[in-house]
Amino acid sequence: IIQNGPYQNNIYYNIEKQYVGFATLPNQVHRKSVKKGFDFTLMVAGESGMGKSTLVNSLFLTDLYKDRKLLNAEERINQTVEIIKHTVDIEEKGVKLKLTIVDTPGFGDAVNNNECWKPITDYIDQQFEQYFRDESGLNRKNIQDNRVHCCLYFIPPFGHGLRPVDVEFMKALHEKVNIIPLIAKADCLTPNEIKKLKDRVKEIDKFGIKVYQFPECDSDEDEEFKQLDKELKECTPFAVIGSNTVVEARGQRVRGRLYPWGIVEVENQSHCDFVKLRNMLIRSHMHDLKDVTCDVHYENYRAQCIQEMTSKLAQDNRMESPIPILPLSTPDAETEKLIKMKDEEV
Repeated sequence: IIQNGPYQNNIYYNIEKQYVGFATLPNQVHRKSVKKGFDFTLMVAGESGMGKSTLVNSLFLTDLYKDRKLLNAEERINQTVEIIKHTVDIEEKGVKLKLTIVDTPGFGDAVNNNECWKPITDYIDQQFEQYFRDESGLNRKNIQDNRVHCCLYFIPPFGHGLRPVDVEFMKALHEKVNIIPLIAKADCLTPNEIKKLKDRVKEIDKFGIKVYQFPECDSDEDEEFKQLDKELKECTPFAVIGSNTVVEARGQRVRGRLYPWGIVEVENQSHCDFVKLRNMLIRSHMHDLKDVTCDVHYENYRAQCIQEMTSKLAQDNRMESPIPILPLSTPDAETEKLIKMKDEEV
């Protein structure tokens, strides 16, 4: 506001007129994202009979396994690990999600499970390779993202913790995909048994395996979100139960499992961690799972590919060049010491 001079009555800069408009950028991004839709690829792995199909149907309230054929024991002896994709388009309140479920029937079912995870690692690498080719091509406008964003690994409720096949599987995949270990069929265990099994599974770090880590909360997050995030971290690995059956409990119709001794409710947080898993996977951390896939796992694969291509190109140039290309000399210890001293002086 100009207070002196002949134009003192004219207000050139009114506080209300200082609004430029870039504060609406999040709304523009939101509209564009909703119009485009979202995609998410979820892999489920574990032995047959662990409730993988039931849990996926429970999570997304859909039926992805209508035409599934169950094999008998004799057929499963000769079965190899397969990779089967199920894709479904889900819409909720105008938001469209293209959900791809990658199932791995046959994993861990053979008598000899040596390297039974190889088809799974190959599949993940193939999706990275396809994305890398599309990204490096001429038409980059409509790239289909089929990279695996998350792998739910089902650990059997029986036994005394992780088995060798569990450890080897996660060792082979933890640098390629976000692994979230789950304790399957938690209704087979008492609360005390669940706690003991969770403690054993948490010892996964001693094998050098890095499962998906929840990001730290920002300081400006509200207290309710911080509390929910704290509960999620304390609850891992999630002990889950799945059910597509609606039963009546306390006068209400709920999804659960009916036993002679009572009813187990899928969405009752005192019975299992299904709600926490769903909240984490869909409502709070789906975008972070995609970001980690893109910024960490895929970038590592991409850097490795570029390094191999550069090495091969340099090798080809050496073979074609009439003048030998001398390798760059590496600085010795004395030189490195001098450089370090100069840096400290600066």
